[in-house]
Amino acid sequence: MSPARTAVAAAVGLVADRVLGEPPVPVHPVAAFGRAMTTLELRVWRDGRAVGAGYAATGIGLGWAAGFALGSSIPAGAVATWLVVAGRALGDEARAIGERLADDDLDGARLRLPALVGRDPESLDAKGVARAVVESVAENTVDAVVAPACWAAVGGAAGAGFYRAANTLDAMVGHRNERYRQFGWAAARLDDAANWIPARLTALLVAAVRPAQAREVLDALVHPPAHPSPNAGVAEAAFAAALGLRLGGDTVYAGRVDPRPTFGTGRPPEAADIDAAIRLSRDVTLALAALLATPALLGALTRRRPTQPAFLYRNRAEKERQFGDTPVPQRNRLRSGPYRGLQRNRLRSGTTAPAGAQ
Repeated sequence: MSPARTAVAAAVGLVADRVLGEPPVPVHPVAAFGRAMTTLELRVWRDGRAVGAGYAATGIGLGWAAGFALGSSIPAGAVATWLVVAGRALGDEARAIGERLADDDLDGARLRLPALVGRDPESLDAKGVARAVVESVAENTVDAVVAPACWAAVGGAAGAGFYRAANTLDAMVGHRNERYRQFGWAAARLDDAANWIPARLTALLVAAVRPAQAREVLDALVHPPAHPSPNAGVAEAAFAAALGLRLGGDTVYAGRVDPRPTFGTGRPPEAADIDAAIRLSRDVTLALAALLATPALLGALTRRRPTQPAFLYRNRAEKERQFGDTPVPQRNRLRSGPYRGLQRNRLRSGTTAPAGAQ
């Protein structure tokens, strides 16, 4: 399948996710992959990078093979992209938390927060929960939308399976705690590499869909914050600039304070800003779909046969009047060899050539 067709398949998958959402968890192949890798982890876990690298390689191979088995057609690429993209689910979960904050249900918002982030919800007030949600929408616009679609556009269904496996493994074992610091190192580094270009493309798309703040967004891309993640900081800084907010700052994970820089010059996020972040993520998704579909659209336009100029039709009519019913092969013979003089005399005198010359 050509690169343009592979890209348009990814665009179709992005739109399908916006329209259909994700399949139910019991039948979702990504959920099945997670269960399989959890079982494998329990069997092979050792506190070392080598065994962790083998674990990651196994998961990556499984994801790639599952995508490859779907085939290389446009429907296969579209279905694979739909399965690995989760933009609508991201927005739905963030909106649910925002609604609880708007209803002053802080406990309910804290209860749902672990579905989006890994930080300790009990230590957060309403503004802390709002900040966590906005930052998660920004980071997961890369992880759940832009990156999987890009890998599907480059590698088809197999590329989609490869990326979703890498990102899922990072979410499972790519943590900096005692159990996973060594075992999850390979998965974390692989996820960083897979997201490096998509994170920066996300910032460019944010600038494109929010042109009034494009200068500030691009500045965040050129001068990214000193974030622990080489990719999350770029996306969060771009969202902060586009939304006019201040994000970042110290974050608590498992009782441990993780110092982080702040970025953005606006105010801290509030509950109402969650909807703005969701809309921004949606607009980035649609812009990416349009970008991926553009090569196929341009190719279709250039393949159309151009209309011939009118003067070509006039020349053709004049030739028909000159040669009448003379067969095309005979007409070619009259233009060369012994018949060339007869052809010239006929045209000058207006008489018909001898029968033998026809």
